[in-house]
Amino acid sequence: MKISQHNTDDLTATITLNIEKADYEPHVKKSLNEYRRKADIKGFRPGMAPMSLIEKMYGKNALLDEVQKIILENLNKYIEENKLHLLGDPLPNEDERQKINWDAPGDMEFKFDIGIAPNVDLTFTDKDKIPYYKVTVTDGDRNGYTEHMRRKYGNMVDMEEAGEDDFIKATLTQGEHIIEDGYISLKTIQDEALKKPFLGKKVGDEFDVDVKKTFTNETDLAALLKVEKEELAKFEPEFHIKITEVKRFAPAELNQELYDILFGKDEVKSEEEFNGKVNALLANEYAKESEYRFAIDAREEIVKKAQLKLPESFLKRWMLYSNEGKLTAEQIDKDFNSFANDLRWQIICGYLTKTHELKVTEEDLLAHALKIARYQFSMYGIHNAPDEQLEHYAKSILANEKELKRIYEKAEEDKVMAYIKSVVTLDEKEITSEELQKLYETK
Repeated sequence: MKISQHNTDDLTATITLNIEKADYEPHVKKSLNEYRRKADIKGFRPGMAPMSLIEKMYGKNALLDEVQKIILENLNKYIEENKLHLLGDPLPNEDERQKINWDAPGDMEFKFDIGIAPNVDLTFTDKDKIPYYKVTVTDGDRNGYTEHMRRKYGNMVDMEEAGEDDFIKATLTQGEHIIEDGYISLKTIQDEALKKPFLGKKVGDEFDVDVKKTFTNETDLAALLKVEKEELAKFEPEFHIKITEVKRFAPAELNQELYDILFGKDEVKSEEEFNGKVNALLANEYAKESEYRFAIDAREEIVKKAQLKLPESFLKRWMLYSNEGKLTAEQIDKDFNSFANDLRWQIICGYLTKTHELKVTEEDLLAHALKIARYQFSMYGIHNAPDEQLEHYAKSILANEKELKRIYEKAEEDKVMAYIKSVVTLDEKEITSEELQKLYETK
């Protein structure tokens, strides 16, 4: 067995494996003996079939299997021993592929193309400047959050008469067909002239309505009449309506009940304390936004500073090969720049992690998993879950291999960002949340 490497340029090479008959023949014989031992062939006792028959039946399969094993084992060994940092996987060379007669094999030659990761030489000092946007909490932010919470915990209240955006429950009648508790949202009636007959109406009022003109959305009309859309054609347009309820959505009052719901019993006891809590909550959220935006800007600046070249042609070929027909060459070309920058960032992260010994600990992983657990609990309205329950759920997240990999990568990137933040100069700029949002639209 001979293995050699020819560098086609700084980032690509071809590895040639010359496999002699003596390299694979003993393995093939051993494999065929195993086939013979297990073979159950009519006319022969187990393990006693002639080897010539076994070779005829299984010889090519055994040869292919053993040669493949030799290729994989020696190729991986060569890459490891020579400390080759590859991008993607080795690909069979398509230009100089040797034709092999598998029925009468002799010495064989196999060539594999590889893509090599570029060397990274990257240092940071306080001369490196990266934008850092500090988002300030405005009165508008606090008022917006307050109104959102009031609407979230609001409820329906009875009204004496119907207004523009109110809700009506009614009994609808057409001949012998009676619909109880038909639900009408006046907001959905777009034509003001058709909405007018409902306005000012009270419980007990009765009037006729052309439902097909008033409710033009067939899905809404079918829901009102409690039938399938296909059944609408059997009804005449006009229905008699008798109002049974008039409701209006009322945002929750800014009082102790809402304070307790949002922050726990008696944690907040006045509007002033409530505003302070909301300010602190928003400040905490905006601090996370600042870090997130910093990570985007830092990554962009660092990838630009590193100027890493990639074996683009090889990588495009590898992406096409490894995705097994799921992506076309056109799709790969279209998305390649984004993929290439992600890959550059991964290489840089790996370099910084190793160079500055930025290790991810089990405590780091658990801390990240706990953040996910808290967020998921809060999505279900559970804001004060016990610590033991959160930790149990966080550990179950880490037990999932896919989730563990994702969390590890995030924790590692956070370590890298913390290091960068500690050595570069932060070009701090105070902005509002609205101005931050515009940054995402323009960059």
